[in-house]
Amino acid sequence: MKTQIRRNDELYELTPEIEAELLDSKHYNPDLAPTKVSDRTWRTKDIADFWLGLSVSIPALALASSLVALGVSPVLAVINVILGNVIVLIPIQLNSHVGTKYGMPYPIFARMTFGNKGAKLSTISRSIIGCGWTSIQSWVGGGALAALIGIVIPFFSDQSQTISMPGNDNVMVGQLIGFAVFVLVCGWVAYNGMEKIKWVQNISAPLLIVVITGLIIWSIYTIYATGHSFMDVFRVGNNEALIEQNGGFAYVYLAGLTANIAYWATMALNIPDFSKMAKSQKDQFNGQLIGMPIPMAVCAIAGALFAQATTYAYGTASYDPTTVFFYMSNPLAVAVCAIGVIVATLTTCVAANVVAPANGWSDLAPKKVSFKKGVIITIVISIFVMQPWFIYGSGSAYVFTWLNNYGTIIAPVAAILCADYFVCKQKRVDVASLYHGANGRYAYSNGWNWCAVIAWAVSFIIPLLGNTVFLYQSGSGLTPNFLQMIAANGYLFSFFVAFVVYVALMRSNFCGAPASKGFVSEEEDAEITHFWLSVRFHAPPYVTVMHPPAVSGRRMHRTFLLLQRP
Repeated sequence: MKTQIRRNDELYELTPEIEAELLDSKHYNPDLAPTKVSDRTWRTKDIADFWLGLSVSIPALALASSLVALGVSPVLAVINVILGNVIVLIPIQLNSHVGTKYGMPYPIFARMTFGNKGAKLSTISRSIIGCGWTSIQSWVGGGALAALIGIVIPFFSDQSQTISMPGNDNVMVGQLIGFAVFVLVCGWVAYNGMEKIKWVQNISAPLLIVVITGLIIWSIYTIYATGHSFMDVFRVGNNEALIEQNGGFAYVYLAGLTANIAYWATMALNIPDFSKMAKSQKDQFNGQLIGMPIPMAVCAIAGALFAQATTYAYGTASYDPTTVFFYMSNPLAVAVCAIGVIVATLTTCVAANVVAPANGWSDLAPKKVSFKKGVIITIVISIFVMQPWFIYGSGSAYVFTWLNNYGTIIAPVAAILCADYFVCKQKRVDVASLYHGANGRYAYSNGWNWCAVIAWAVSFIIPLLGNTVFLYQSGSGLTPNFLQMIAANGYLFSFFVAFVVYVALMRSNFCGAPASKGFVSEEEDAEITHFWLSVRFHAPPYVTVMHPPAVSGRRMHRTFLLLQRP
């Protein structure tokens, strides 16, 4: 039975008949359905704007400034951020392909690899991390909101008004209130759907450029005001004493690199949630190539300049750019900066953090939990379970405790998804079968692909031990042991181990996942797929061509030329 349509040899969608049948499946709901080709409207600019909105945020600025605060020179901190983002862009681009080609969101993509039950492990992990990031971003946005309100009501920006919270005894009451309000605003935007998110991203992109430009100007002004020049920043070397206190250069720099990779590690998983909206593979590829590395490089420069400016002015590098509020006496300047931070954080928080866990919670019970209900669950967990005042309480906690830990855990998932789609499945997917549960070809062993589960577990356990049981104590001055050094490079270690182990297990049939149940052959692909070739004629606007199995590219080209003849 023909279950999917292939258009222009690039984009697929389900047939109307199979969509009608899937309505009765407990593994299906409209929010998890593949996006129709006609609804895939995001062009290169839209995707670039989307990434610009994600990239320009305070936590992104803090990536470079955290390294400077740990003793790394501003130049090397910027290089570290750029290198980390180039590395993580590879799995992001790879896992984007399936979303654009088939229009499927991440939870459905995960079913293809982990099985319809096993996928829930990866989606739950991604959802929890998404809730954590929602909480962190909202904490930053809440601080900016408190500063803005504090212009009129000083209580909100009064640093002496504090309360004791788990992991932090000096939490500003105003920021805590602002945090709760900001989370609710993020939830409201996400609740209204993808087009609302796209609208927010598009209108905010110019404002974000103003924000980061303003921070750079303030930093340069402060640098010159302290008797230094812009070029002096580039001459600053490593703070050797501080670096040695934190484990030595190799450990600090590798841990920083892992943190920078891990910053976008979640997007390497759920990027299909957004690439499914791309009009073509070219649009998603070019949009991400432009929209992610370049803004992140600018953020790195801004963060490094800010950290060095605070070093010159106050003797200690500040890792958190929001502290700039406390250095300003002009209410207008505070208002402009606060509004900028609020906008920048909102765009990042909604798209990068709220959408993925909302889809993840929906996947756990498709018939009971819609995307909108998933948004509500995400907001509740972000407010009442996560502790952003601790996670974002210091540069070392942000880098070593948060970024490195979760990056190590989810790196194998990204690797396994890439390996499965490109190496094992050869980019061929029976999309309808992903909604059939135990009756589909992706059921594996009672809903579990144990090859994926085993590859995941064995790949992250060693670096995770180095990040938890044998956690290096920052500031101790001790030499990191072997496990701690592996943990410092945890993302790359886990990624490569998982990739190799998964492919080896699948090809050995060790876990009972034979090709007949896990793969779609070229012949099968032709059997389940209509091929629609749209050609402009003087008469009908399109022609539908049904090709037999295994149509070669050369034959396809000849057919196309014949159809174009008047």
